[in-house]
Amino acid sequence: MTSTLDTLPNIGAPATRALHAAGYRTLRDLAGVPRAELAALHGMGPKALGIIQTALEQHDLSLG
Repeated sequence: MTSTLDTLPNIGAPATRALHAAGYRTLRDLAGVPRAELAALHGMGPKALGIIQTALEQHDLSLG
């Protein structure tokens, strides 16, 4: 699975909607964001957070 910084990884519709509602449109937008902040979003679960973290790590980035 290769990710791009210009899109969000495939994390499911509820999690994608939660990120869009919070103003996050790309993987790049999520770099450095505290994991707890994302976990507090309605629709964002541990699986989606893990996928996001893995995608960020492919670019030597991570959640805050």
